[in-house]
Amino acid sequence: MREQIRALQAELLTLPQIEPLTEHVFHGGMYCRQVVQPAGCLVVGKVHKREHFFMLVQGVLAVTEGDGVAEEIHAPFLHCSAPGTKRALLALTDVLYMTIHRTDATGVEEAEDELVEPDPTSPFLPGNKLKVLT
Repeated sequence: MREQIRALQAELLTLPQIEPLTEHVFHGGMYCRQVVQPAGCLVVGKVHKREHFFMLVQGVLAVTEGDGVAEEIHAPFLHCSAPGTKRALLALTDVLYMTIHRTDATGVEEAEDELVEPDPTSPFLPGNKLKVLT
């Protein structure tokens, strides 16, 4: 299924991209990413190296990961995400979600180096900053 999600990611790169509003909080050996994704927006996430929490705080998402089945989830929703998972997230409404990670990192780039597998095909730099695609 990961290859199908990678193929979806490649197809999405042919479409206009948005930079989701993302906040980063570091505290007490934890890193929280808070992301706002508008309704109708489809995002393919990067692969995380370690397990972490994923929380849908507001809204409704259709999520596809390893099994290939799109699951509709409604806030509030808490999930323990396994290492190596790659997923596609379609916002059915405006959504707010968070990931929470254990780390001693104190900056976004350092945290992503530690927690996320490199993905040169992703449209995003560390911190969900949109790359300039050529």
